Amino acid sequence: MLASGLLFLSSGLFLGWSLGANDASNVFGSAVGSRMLRFSTAAMLCSLFVILGAVSAGAGASGGLGQLGAVNALAGSFTTALAAALTVSWMTRAGLPVSSTQAVVGAIVGWNWFSGSATDLSQLSRIVATWVVCPLLAAVVAALLYLGGAFLLRRSRLHLLRLDAGLRLGLILAGVLGSYSLGANNIGNVMGVFVPAAPFPAVILPGGLVFSGSQQLFLLGGLAIALGVYTRSREVMITVGARLMPLSPFGALVVVLANALVLFVFSSQGLSDGLVGLGLPRIPLIPVSSSQAVIGAVVGVALLQGQRGLRQVRWGMLARIASGWVSTPVLSAVLGYVLLFVVQNVFGQVVFEPPG
Repeated sequence: MLASGLLFLSSGLFLGWSLGANDASNVFGSAVGSRMLRFSTAAMLCSLFVILGAVSAGAGASGGLGQLGAVNALAGSFTTALAAALTVSWMTRAGLPVSSTQAVVGAIVGWNWFSGSATDLSQLSRIVATWVVCPLLAAVVAALLYLGGAFLLRRSRLHLLRLDAGLRLGLILAGVLGSYSLGANNIGNVMGVFVPAAPFPAVILPGGLVFSGSQQLFLLGGLAIALGVYTRSREVMITVGARLMPLSPFGALVVVLANALVLFVFSSQGLSDGLVGLGLPRIPLIPVSSSQAVIGAVVGVALLQGQRGLRQVRWGMLARIASGWVSTPVLSAVLGYVLLFVVQNVFGQVVFEPPG
């Protein structure tokens, strides 16, 4: 049972590896690309805090995906994750930036379509709304951070060497927060579809602590992300700074910190409950795209710089990214449906359990 469970989990682990190879650049790419931090140090910090975030705070965002559709058979979870992973891989090969969140959402809708399960349209609308809110919120946060940071720098009049040391430390701390938030938020993409059919029983640890089956899934997913960071993210980290707009070290710090804060907002159960306690709307705990957050933050910084900043934005690249956001969930849903048909009718695997 354990061996077959690990085999079925392989598609989720592949998706986690792909996410680590690409999205680690959003949290430490600026520090490594500007040579303020060695890749080995960045990879170690990113891996450690991604795993910590996944295990300690991954349940919130994963639960948000579960409300969209509970994939209730392990073979179905495998196929759904495989459809998402293949979509991300194909779109990347075509040169289109993609969001693993959108690929997973499309694959879950494909499973609902194949199994005849109803898609929770209200939850789907909330998820789609975050695809708009996430970059807009990141732009606002980045603009506020940029204005506040620029004001403090003008008032402090730091020596150039002290400023450089401060920016280096800031990039490290922002990268650590971003890595934790990436693990907490995006582990839902990697392992969320496996939670309803988790193959692992709970384990009682020394001291009476319970290590649930879901947490074991999140640990495996976090390790897969960490492996992607170590094996494939170096080149992406080195080149990340020039993709949309050239950034100064201070601008890079603002973008990384804005990305980290936005991911944290959409994965923090405590923050969401606190807002409800104050009579405010609950924040939807849903995996969001760190790439979308970074893009929104870069545009927010550009807007503050007026015509000079807007001229530096690579609008052609931005248009390609937007086309990927539209086509990714559609392609993933169709591919998921086709793969589910093949797995069930050719390989004889149960991809969904009928109700009752």
